[in-house]
Amino acid sequence: MVDEQDKMTGIIPNKGSISHEDKKGSMLPIVIIMFISLFIAFAWDKFPVIKNSVHAVLNPTAGALLKLNIPGGLEIGMIIIVFLITLISTLVQKFATDQNALRELKKEQKILNEEMKKYKEHPEKVAELSKKQMEFIPKTMKLTSRSMLYTGVPFILFFRWFSDVFTAMGNPKFFGIMGWFLFYFIFTIVFSAILKKVMKVV
Repeated sequence: MVDEQDKMTGIIPNKGSISHEDKKGSMLPIVIIMFISLFIAFAWDKFPVIKNSVHAVLNPTAGALLKLNIPGGLEIGMIIIVFLITLISTLVQKFATDQNALRELKKEQKILNEEMKKYKEHPEKVAELSKKQMEFIPKTMKLTSRSMLYTGVPFILFFRWFSDVFTAMGNPKFFGIMGWFLFYFIFTIVFSAILKKVMKVV
């Protein structure tokens, strides 16, 4: 039976698409990744085996890309690394999460936004709709958290490696103005937007 509030807002939940248990997700992966992040931050220098193992894998691979002996080699190498990381992340998100449920949530959010515009002259109605809109945040986080089980730890290790490598290189400026983190952040947004559109990932 459809909830009266859903009738009022024109939103009828699609029970079938959002109840896929195999990709439903939970908040547990986020908690796990948080604890692992804290452990890696604590253990990186205290337990050399972790640091040395990561460097043994990434120095001859990603490290080689950062030392391309061509004009703009650092930037080109970093762009390749960021693209590969974003590609892997997008693929995991596509196949490890319930895309149908996420699309349904996106549709419902769009309907809510339209309703809020419609009732913008009625503060009480807008407040009611805003409260309902806030309910989408934990739902979305639960559905997308599953991918973190596969990408969370590798990305944390990658970032720790980045920090070591660029510190050893004297913290170079990309294009003469940007630190490595800002460079990574900007290109991740660009590549993510392109890849998600091409691969139809929510």
